[in-house]
Amino acid sequence: MSTTAIDVRGLRKSYGDKTVLDGIDLTIAAGSIFSLLGPNGAGKTTTVQILSTLIPADDGELHVAGYDVTREPEAVRATIGVTGQFSAVDELMTAEENLLLMGDLHHLDRRESKRRAGELLEKLDLVDARGKMAQTFSGGMTRRLDLAMTLLGEPSIIFLDEPTTGLDPRSRRAVWDIIRGLVAEGMTVFLTTQYLEESDELADRIAVLDHGRIVAEGTPDQLKRLVPGGYIRLQFADMDSLAAAANTLNGALRNGHDLTLQVPSDGGIGSLRAVLDRLDHARIPVDGLSVHTPDLDDVFLALTGHATGKETEAALR
Repeated sequence: MSTTAIDVRGLRKSYGDKTVLDGIDLTIAAGSIFSLLGPNGAGKTTTVQILSTLIPADDGELHVAGYDVTREPEAVRATIGVTGQFSAVDELMTAEENLLLMGDLHHLDRRESKRRAGELLEKLDLVDARGKMAQTFSGGMTRRLDLAMTLLGEPSIIFLDEPTTGLDPRSRRAVWDIIRGLVAEGMTVFLTTQYLEESDELADRIAVLDHGRIVAEGTPDQLKRLVPGGYIRLQFADMDSLAAAANTLNGALRNGHDLTLQVPSDGGIGSLRAVLDRLDHARIPVDGLSVHTPDLDDVFLALTGHATGKETEAALR
């Protein structure tokens, strides 16, 4: 496979008069994690379905692993794996039986299927679940088995469409560690998610998708730098100190015993020093401080006018 795993030019898809994807361009490097970030209904799943040959595009030049998605769908399918939002696990079968069934679908002989199944059960920490019915599994175990089934065909590129939806924080982080391990072995991961933290933790590059269009793309740090400024929050032991600081720092917002001050940079050392020097010169004691720099939620809000995912993330913590 070349240094480019996925190349997309002018991808379009509509259903009737509703445009779902409106001319998307993407270039994804081999051996990297690429995250497509956006709210529900943004077009993330449709993108995965098209690139994995499940549904046709209306227009665009699409190449996956060097193969033309439209003209060479079988070659594309032979090189990819897909884990969707909804588990493909058969709950009335054991973990090993699910994997062996997947081996049959890949036309592997039974000996090879057993070998690969054993390796994957160990890799994904499912050895103890080998002979247990999947209906007894926790959500995290089910997602790991689902991922093992995706990996049984030894794909070079995997599409993970919101792979941690509904998982508790501990299970989500376990899946993250698995994904990092796969990429360390040379695999390419195309990840769709509405969880901002997930993109920030995993992705080498992120594209922000909103209403069928890519509104920004870059590394997590590059995207955060699109939002200017940061915030310094100052805490004071008494209301007199708070009032004096508010008079000294024009534009600071009061909240209880705190002041929040926007700074025209990234909230780094220079910004902190300038604020503290002014307070020290005025002999105003500071009880504590914290710094907030732009995160992906700020980026999405700035680019699209609405937030995504953070409320769901908070509910899962």
